[in-house]
Amino acid sequence: MSGRDSGEPRPCVVRPARRSDLERLTEIYNHYVTETAVTFDTAPFRARDRIAWWRQFGTSGRHRLFVAETSDGVVGYAGSTRFRPKPAYDPTVETTIYCAPGAVGRGVGTSLYERLFRSLAAEDVTTLVAGYTLPNPASAALHARFGFRPVGVFPRVGRKFGRYWDVQWLSRPLARRGPRRIP
Repeated sequence: MSGRDSGEPRPCVVRPARRSDLERLTEIYNHYVTETAVTFDTAPFRARDRIAWWRQFGTSGRHRLFVAETSDGVVGYAGSTRFRPKPAYDPTVETTIYCAPGAVGRGVGTSLYERLFRSLAAEDVTTLVAGYTLPNPASAALHARFGFRPVGVFPRVGRKFGRYWDVQWLSRPLARRGPRRIP
């Protein structure tokens, strides 16, 4: 039995995302669009529709995107995006993470978040925020493992599949490397 079939963690390499990954990232995301309430998008995307989303990420700075790759190809991604558009919010980033259905529960999310948070530690980032649709025990466990603390629930903020959904919001400080800069 392979690692995938046995439920055992499979080794993955986490690397910065490349433009050539966009098609696969869109496939992974579209699963959650069409099959779950994890995202409040309601119609699947084509990769070319996500180019603006792609452009927000860099190889340095606050907004990064990493992919997890196994022998099966790209199986997940995690990134950090702008939290709110006003400049005083710049040291806060919102995190996002998606794993291919067959990669859930195999340590891929942990590897992705470890790399993302390590990369942000040298940047001018002080706070990480995240939100997930309730219920979502896997996301709750992953975020708790990384020290996120619940800060509140927005009740009934999304409508999908004929029902309303609540969103749990979380926050955690980012451990920093090097001197703290305050612009």
